[in-house]
Amino acid sequence: MPEGPEIRRARDELAEVLFDREVQQISFAFARLKPFEPLLTGQTIVSIESRGKAMLIGFSNGYTLYSHNQLYGRWMIVPVKQYPQISRQLRLAIHGNEYSALLYSASEIEVLDEQQLLVQPYLQKLGLELLAPETSEDDVYQRLNQACYARRNLMNLLQDQSVLSGMGNYLCCEALHASGIHPQSKPGDLTDRQIKRLARNCLGLSRLSYQTRGITNSQKKVAQLKRQGVAFEDYRFQVYRRAGQTCYQCGELIVKGKYAGRMGYICPSCQSLFNK
Repeated sequence: MPEGPEIRRARDELAEVLFDREVQQISFAFARLKPFEPLLTGQTIVSIESRGKAMLIGFSNGYTLYSHNQLYGRWMIVPVKQYPQISRQLRLAIHGNEYSALLYSASEIEVLDEQQLLVQPYLQKLGLELLAPETSEDDVYQRLNQACYARRNLMNLLQDQSVLSGMGNYLCCEALHASGIHPQSKPGDLTDRQIKRLARNCLGLSRLSYQTRGITNSQKKVAQLKRQGVAFEDYRFQVYRRAGQTCYQCGELIVKGKYAGRMGYICPSCQSLFNK
């Protein structure tokens, strides 16, 4: 599933070709949304923002196009109406004068007026936005240190969008590894120093991933692996999708397992339940 950094980068790409431009044509794959096509065609796009894993595109007549990519959704920018030859299902197309913005495979798409936007369920529950410029390490620390979360398993807590918005499976695995914390740990079992370290890594790795197009490994290690000719997918992560390979920090083999019902990756040496 695309996580906060991927949606924020998609937002940047959409803004480059759509913001402050008139929509020449818009089409939806879903019959329930067809009535909005004439209402949005000819309107100017006045805002584009990402919130957590959702995209919000605002139109000059007050409507907002809400979309959530879920597991497989993907935005693509192409020269106007030059559709790529791919097997994905096209769900939404926004055509300008020069470019088309195409959303494939996503099924959670809504057109909302101003009042509906205020009560949209996913947006209503969003917690602290990790990619918001004003969010600080202390904000994340204070959120994770709340008494109501003390007995929550971290593998679930960190991916709860009402706690930390935009954080998903790969960022969770990477932040826990960088912090030396086992995914079955609970905030109430951690020292204050550990919680602060985890807060720093949740924030820092989310922003690093946004800036580097998905890399959460150390930049020094990435440079080294690049010189060795290693492919992008093989150098971007510390532990995620690296089961059976050696940990960059200690040399132990990375393992894949289920933690609180969620699949994840850990280094059993760096992330022992007894690490403090």
